[in-house]
Amino acid sequence: MNKVEINQGEIKVKLSEPSAGKLSFEKLGIKKEDVTIESGLLRLVFDLEAIRDYNYYQVPTIEIFYEENMSETHWICEFNGKTILDKLDHHGHSTILLLNRNELSNLEQHHENVLIVHAEFPQPANLNLKESSIHFFK
Repeated sequence: MNKVEINQGEIKVKLSEPSAGKLSFEKLGIKKEDVTIESGLLRLVFDLEAIRDYNYYQVPTIEIFYEENMSETHWICEFNGKTILDKLDHHGHSTILLLNRNELSNLEQHHENVLIVHAEFPQPANLNLKESSIHFFK
């Protein structure tokens, strides 16, 4: 069972096993009342420490859908302290973050594997938890 921890402006999901296929934020255990992005800043933390067999999907993907039409969003992904993606996304209701599986593999550690996604919205945002998802593993 995945464990979700909510702090001010941060959602932390501790994955308990490598689930194949897409997992919606709703299925991960994130609840609508937990996600208020009033400041426009969001930090998603995916803790992969409990996973021992990293069989990554061809292109590990994070899809974020939001209710508002945003003019521009800024996304930074870090894995084990190293920036692996820095992206500006223009105008729309969603952002798709494509991660490099070889880069993830090269940065893996034995004791701690944490993927952090920083999001900066130009205005308050409401996430669509049914549509938003991760697809990390085969």
